[in-house]
Amino acid sequence: MRLAIFGGTFDPVHDAHLAIARAAADRFRLDQVLFVPAAHPPHKALATHAPYDDRVRMAQLAYADERRFEVSRLEENTRRSYSIDTIEKVRAEMAPDGELFFIIGSDAFAEIRTWRRWQDVARAVEFLVIGRPGHLYEVPPGVRLERLDTLELRISSSEIRAALAEGRRPPGIPQPVLDYILDRGLYGARR
Repeated sequence: MRLAIFGGTFDPVHDAHLAIARAAADRFRLDQVLFVPAAHPPHKALATHAPYDDRVRMAQLAYADERRFEVSRLEENTRRSYSIDTIEKVRAEMAPDGELFFIIGSDAFAEIRTWRRWQDVARAVEFLVIGRPGHLYEVPPGVRLERLDTLELRISSSEIRAALAEGRRPPGIPQPVLDYILDRGLYGARR
C-alpha cells in the first residue's frame, strides 16, 4: 500500500488541491491520498475562517467521485494539529511494508525545521514537495523527497474567500463546494 497524507486547512478546498492530489497519485502510483483537514494548525497566524466540520464536509464534497481519495477526521479533537501525531496515527493503521508519503507545498516545506519533532517526521515519510513560485527551500540531510514542480496552480483559498465576501463567484472551486458555501453563508457569501 502506497499512501500519502495531504494535510491542510482546506479553507476552502479548491481545484488546485484536487490537481495536486491527482498529479501525486498518478506520478507516484499512490493507492490512496488521505486528506486531513487541520483542526488547529500550529503554523497559521490566524484561526481558520470556516469551522472544522464545514471544512471536512467541503473536502468530502470535492473528493466524492475520486476512488483513491479519502477525507479523514484524524485531527478532529486535537488541541494542536501536529504532523507527527497524524503520521503516527496513520502509520499505526498501516501494514508494516506500507509506504507513507506526505504531500506538502514548497512554502511549508521551507519551514520544516520549525516543526514539532521534524526529524521524526522526516524519518517516517517521504515528502512529495509541490513547487510554488518564489518559494525556495533546502533539503535537510537525510530527508527523503520527490519534487512535483510541473503544476501551474494559480488558485488560492485567500483569493477565493475574498471573492466570495465581495459577492463574486470565483473560478477554481468545485460546484458542490460552492453550493455548500452559499447554502451555509460561509466566508460572507450570499446567494
